[in-house]
Amino acid sequence: MVDKTKLEKDAERVKKEKNVLESTQTVIHKALGKLGYSEEVFELLKEPLRMMTVRIPVKMDDGSTTIFTGFRAQHNDAVGPTKGGVRYHPNVTETEVKALSIWMSLKAGIVGLPYGGGKGGIICDPRNMSFPEVERLSRGYVRAISQIVGPTKDIPAPDVQTNSQIMAWMMDEYSRMKEFDSPGFITGKPLVLGGSHGRESATAKGVTICIREAAKRKGINLEGARIVIQGFGNAGSFLAKFMHDAGANVVGISDVQGGLYDPEGLDIDYLLDRRDSFGTVSNLFKNTISNDELLELECDILVPAAIENQITEKNADRIKASIIVEAANGPTTMKATEMLYNRGILLVPDVLASSGGVTVSYFEWVQNNQGFYWEEEEVEERLQAVMVKAFENVYRVAQMRNVDMRLAAYMVGVRKMAEASRFRGWI
Repeated sequence: MVDKTKLEKDAERVKKEKNVLESTQTVIHKALGKLGYSEEVFELLKEPLRMMTVRIPVKMDDGSTTIFTGFRAQHNDAVGPTKGGVRYHPNVTETEVKALSIWMSLKAGIVGLPYGGGKGGIICDPRNMSFPEVERLSRGYVRAISQIVGPTKDIPAPDVQTNSQIMAWMMDEYSRMKEFDSPGFITGKPLVLGGSHGRESATAKGVTICIREAAKRKGINLEGARIVIQGFGNAGSFLAKFMHDAGANVVGISDVQGGLYDPEGLDIDYLLDRRDSFGTVSNLFKNTISNDELLELECDILVPAAIENQITEKNADRIKASIIVEAANGPTTMKATEMLYNRGILLVPDVLASSGGVTVSYFEWVQNNQGFYWEEEEVEERLQAVMVKAFENVYRVAQMRNVDMRLAAYMVGVRKMAEASRFRGWI
């Protein structure tokens, strides 16, 4: 008998993914209109230039063969090679990969990188696979997409449930086929294989820089500021540590099980020591709150660092933060963004706040191409310079055009692609 609940959940998920893509296209359309571009430009940029679907046969440990489906989207390569992560998740879809590739293009434009956006994914659950099975899947994916990727074509990187080990396997497989093209084929590699210092914490550091810049604009002293972070995975946990070390008061955090709240401030080092590999720690405590309650806590700065569609028109009027900095992809809906803007809340959008990861990936690619590697201090200084400049640019556009920061970020991010496409004679 078919599980009706599962069918309903699947239908709801597909609807959300379609909404994410459509809302992204809507904001791009609006941004291009504000910049005076024609409808032809929107038609070019609303979908990826290329979308590849691959089938990957993998020999499992029990001797059977499982066929996995994977995707690789290349949104726009007018500026330069496309760039973007590869995620392993049972809910990966073509629509999601398309939307994420567009966001990567916007991020690259916002921080001024010579890239277009790319994204990849495989429908799988690596938590239910052995180490050798994940390795064979990773190598099979590289073989399947090898014709359209490379250091001057499309550069993969880690994403959801992928890491430096998986990038190392992918680089090794690619090297066997095209020896002269590695290691710049992929970023997020281990340091010993040409990776960059600071890559693992780059997204959180970029968010931290945006928080500092936003706090300045709002006249909030970061030392002693009350901060709530939804999500305690890679980005959320690093961010909690950075904020704690900066003297901020992290009063709330949450994971998939629930949230923790202490108006006097949580012991972040204690929580980091006890969280599991999936970022879960709240299950160790009795007095927890829901994720919905966490979002509505009294605080100065709220950081959604979990999943999409967390702040909607249903709860936007109950948000008490002065600043929202999006570390997750798409945590705030379009309607909620408008409501928050009208209330005077400064929202720093995901395409700006979470662009630290692609920035340090760019640094890794540059180091690979040069064959000369930087110390961690140099990586951090360069990241600081790039992120501060990007924030100032987006904030200035928002103030000059009298628009919210999301629309301003899209205007900044889309302009480079549009201009490069125009100069190439595509439009």
